[in-house]
Amino acid sequence: MSQAELRILLIEDEPHIRRFVRSTLEAQQWTVYEADCGQRGLVEAGSRQPDLLIVDLGLPDMDGVALIRDFRHWSQAPVLVLSARSDEADKIAALDAGADDYLTKPFGVGELLARVRALSRRHARQLEASPLLSFGEVSVDLARREVRRGGVEVALTPMEYKLLCALLRDAGKALTHRMLMQAVWGPGHTDDSHYLRIYMSRLRQKLEQDPAQPVHFITLSGVGYRFQF
Repeated sequence: MSQAELRILLIEDEPHIRRFVRSTLEAQQWTVYEADCGQRGLVEAGSRQPDLLIVDLGLPDMDGVALIRDFRHWSQAPVLVLSARSDEADKIAALDAGADDYLTKPFGVGELLARVRALSRRHARQLEASPLLSFGEVSVDLARREVRRGGVEVALTPMEYKLLCALLRDAGKALTHRMLMQAVWGPGHTDDSHYLRIYMSRLRQKLEQDPAQPVHFITLSGVGYRFQF
């Protein structure tokens, strides 16, 4: 992700602030999506897959802290809070929920742009530093989005690759059906767990030595799945 290609989702219920922030960001040639409430924001985040989220805490239908916590279940994209709440407790709550930075209203254009650039640089460095992961005969190069088995490249569909990355990111952890559905398909598909079973079966067929007795893609009966190296 380069700064010239940033896709930003702005979740803000005050129209005049939304217009101001959007015009400021678009002046940098960044793509901006927007939502005026928390539930709409989560749907947009799931469908747009933004590089960065800007969110107000005082949303009409839900608290911004709850939105950030939900977003963090399935995305590691940077989150910048814009809020009139200046109390230390509010800042701590937002940061503990998963926000990366906090900017108090009113704010200057220069500071807003500097915070966005800093967050995008930090996130880009984290992505570039992604290691080459391996398990069994499989190697995964996250930077190149390349998967090989026994040295031969394996063709994964975009959804198969997203599911693989979600499992690798939290290797060793028990991941519920809901968490994985949010991570791969977004918040609007959390009850469609049959998709998950289908794609997990495909990953096992392509990457497990014995798909009938998987040793990496483990089913947790009644709960979800766990990936183990």
